[in-house]
Amino acid sequence: MDITQLAEQIRAGDRRALARGITLVESGRTDHRAQAAELLQVLAATGRQALRIGLSGTPGVGKSTFIESFGMMLTGSGLKVAVLAVDPSSARTGGSILGDKTRMPRLARAPGAYIRPSPSQTHLGGIARRSREAVALCEAAGFDVVLVETVGVGQSETVVAEICDLFLLLLAPAGGDELQGVKRGIMEMADIILVNKADGDLKATATRTCADYAGALRLLRKRPQDPEGFPKAMMVSALEERGLETAWQEMSALAEWRRAEGHFDRARAAQARYWFAEEVRQALLAELERGTAKEKMADLAGKVAAGALTPSLAAEQMLESLRRR
Repeated sequence: MDITQLAEQIRAGDRRALARGITLVESGRTDHRAQAAELLQVLAATGRQALRIGLSGTPGVGKSTFIESFGMMLTGSGLKVAVLAVDPSSARTGGSILGDKTRMPRLARAPGAYIRPSPSQTHLGGIARRSREAVALCEAAGFDVVLVETVGVGQSETVVAEICDLFLLLLAPAGGDELQGVKRGIMEMADIILVNKADGDLKATATRTCADYAGALRLLRKRPQDPEGFPKAMMVSALEERGLETAWQEMSALAEWRRAEGHFDRARAAQARYWFAEEVRQALLAELERGTAKEKMADLAGKVAAGALTPSLAAEQMLESLRRR
């Protein structure tokens, strides 16, 4: 593969080249990893930045409907929007449905939009292992906004905050978990909480739910990266496309304030450090699956299973063997 040519095509906004690039960075093959690293290094020189928005929420809250309505509004105003949707993978077969384009048919056909579904595989935290690299490719391709939709499994989906500039939490009216707002976890990471489905018979309930979350947010300790009034709770109706423009205005205002105060660049630098450490950790784990380390792991695992060694003692012996290498 000609990496230089692929990089030029991605910079020119070629959708097929972008798809090939994301497939390359998602590959686990050793030769592909080397090519992916080269591609990312070449594209880093473009210096393009998109507004990265992470979106999480429980299944059934209307994430796909919201993204489609929100994305159509953004493309209608002349912005280019990329959607990176992470689908859960089967614990038994490893497969994923990857049906996001089917769930967002209008946005999938919009000229200014690009939708890329990816499997979560075994990666925890609500995103795929290479979502960060996929975001970087979309930025290099000239997209103005990159939406990252998590798998939607609940309180543990905080890793998405490490690849995004803004983190939205989508919730349903009367979900029965209003008091979750005082818990540490995904609520604490949210910049804006959007109570969706504020329409029809649920509108009054959505108003109460939004007020409950707004009150819960006031109990959280103020973060240095937030201006007065943030984080905040708002009501939207993705179905009726109400409240979306107001939500976008609030997102834009928050992003601009963070840029002006220097929080934007500091957050991206911190994210780069986080992913550097994560790459090192993953590389060390991969070492345990190769050569003599793999044999040693299998030997110690057998002794642990037989009761000859405790897991903690076996782990210490494994680490000691790695130190001697």
